[in-house]
Amino acid sequence: MARFKFIIEYEGTRFSGWQVQKNARTVQGEINAAIGKVFGTHNFEFYGSGRTDAGVHALQQAAHLEIKTMLAPEIIRMKLNDELPADINIIEIEKASADFHARHDAMARSYLYQISRRRTAFGKKFVWWVKDPLDVTKMRQTAELFHGLKDFQSFTADDPEEKSTKVHINSIDVQQASDLILVRIVGSHFIWKMVRQIVGVLAEVGRGKMPLNDVKKFLHTKSDEPAKLTAPPSGLFLERVYYKGDVWLKELKPMMEISTRLPMKFTKKQEETPKKDEKE
Repeated sequence: MARFKFIIEYEGTRFSGWQVQKNARTVQGEINAAIGKVFGTHNFEFYGSGRTDAGVHALQQAAHLEIKTMLAPEIIRMKLNDELPADINIIEIEKASADFHARHDAMARSYLYQISRRRTAFGKKFVWWVKDPLDVTKMRQTAELFHGLKDFQSFTADDPEEKSTKVHINSIDVQQASDLILVRIVGSHFIWKMVRQIVGVLAEVGRGKMPLNDVKKFLHTKSDEPAKLTAPPSGLFLERVYYKGDVWLKELKPMMEISTRLPMKFTKKQEETPKKDEKE
């Protein structure tokens, strides 16, 4: 058996999330089907670094595949992309150690959220348009409250797969980029809807409709208020999954700038790939 590490991008608009579900179109389900077609077997293990919700996108989701094959990673990548729909693209495949696990070996995850300060004809699927003026300084002050190991019991929905609501947040960065407000949240892991509820609370404070003291209370006493403010999935991207030895992102850039400035090892191989008709 051989094991491979995958780096995958996808537009989540038409998917019911990453994880395989019965009677629903998911990213993992589509890739599983492509693997079955390419290798002619269902005897394989394919796991992602974590789940993304319905409508959430990924710039670089990580996964691993264990399967019996002699094919080179680049041949596997090309063959799988030929079978995948246009809204899923495998950027890179490389050989991994036999004990590599995409989820268990991840040290941190980085999410990017894009808030638009204006109505947009082109980016609706990739932003949350907030009509009210937002005070970015207040949003940054609020973001500092989440740093470190906190109990995010007020910032998640009930999830039977999660045993703890405690999460370590490495950093939350809030920056302006032209008509966008960008929020990057880096943490050990994330529980269901946590990022979107944090962003929703940041925006509510930015609107001037919620004081900082209320946010502090959410981190000490369970409240249903953040759930009412959940930001839509359209603006959320799984930006990176970090493993030992990875260089962490420093600059905070809009999604389009990130996706067009991938490392050379990604872009070069894409250019060398023969163009074929994509599935819709």
